Amino acid sequence: MNISTFLKLAEIQTKVASMIPFLIGSSYAYYHYGTFNALNFILMLISLLCFDMAVTVLNNYYDFVKAHKREGYGFEKHNAIVKYGIKASTVRKTLAALITIALSAGLALYLLTHPLVLVIGAASFFVGIIYSFGPVPISRTPLGEIFSGFFMGFFIPFLAVFVHTHQLDPLVFSFSRSSLSIKADLDFLIRILILAWPLVAGIGNIMLANNLCDMEEDIENKRYTLPIYIGREKGLQLFEGIYYSSYLAILLGIFSKTIPLYAIICLFTFFPVRKNIRIFKNVQTKKDTFSVSIKNFLTVNFSLLIVLGLSAVLRALGI
Repeated sequence: MNISTFLKLAEIQTKVASMIPFLIGSSYAYYHYGTFNALNFILMLISLLCFDMAVTVLNNYYDFVKAHKREGYGFEKHNAIVKYGIKASTVRKTLAALITIALSAGLALYLLTHPLVLVIGAASFFVGIIYSFGPVPISRTPLGEIFSGFFMGFFIPFLAVFVHTHQLDPLVFSFSRSSLSIKADLDFLIRILILAWPLVAGIGNIMLANNLCDMEEDIENKRYTLPIYIGREKGLQLFEGIYYSSYLAILLGIFSKTIPLYAIICLFTFFPVRKNIRIFKNVQTKKDTFSVSIKNFLTVNFSLLIVLGLSAVLRALGI
């Protein structure tokens, strides 16, 4: 398997869904707390990227193995294993290599930082595996949007901030013979939730859009996703409402001084996002309109990344 085929198997273009939360969290750590650790940044980048690719490879492999029909609905076009004729043994070896690299970098990050990194990393690893694998994968249930939204949209920026700020003790654990106590800086947690909400919403809606486009195929392959349970009309209403909640979070972030005042420019993304929502509500197909969910995610969150990145640079320059 050459590099080009590997990148298509891992769907490298979709990694923006993990890289943007990572970069937003890293930028925020320096903007708000004035701290940045380059080694921790690199280790988390390697671990996160390899694990994200591993989950995608596993998802494609599991769909390939479990599919009742491998023709029709564009399966032979959008499943890279079928499209590029990749051997199953090659996919398994690739998956093992990605997981090994991700675990090694993650373990090194834990040793350099805090036990919480290990706890959240292990939980994310477990959810990432059962998201696509096992008797009832999360991606085939109505919980896919929630798990993907929060584990990628909240926990990635949380860790991206925490690996730079753990020495400030935003979370403190203490043990005694019979009890465990946790002291949390609620200001720290609430601000990251506000910061992360547009990411949670955008990633959850990518999953929701995917499931809305695949409703017929999912029924055929016995994947009972959220739109199967609530119906197409309510699914589309939810799709629209989730995007609008992102703008409430941005406003709250500005008023609470979680993000800088000039983040107000992010609110102007409302207009292209609303246009894309209307396009998607008219027709839901992978070929024609699924991409609007990715465009909306990028439109909202890349604008937020630019604001925070610029704020971090200005702080570094003492401006």
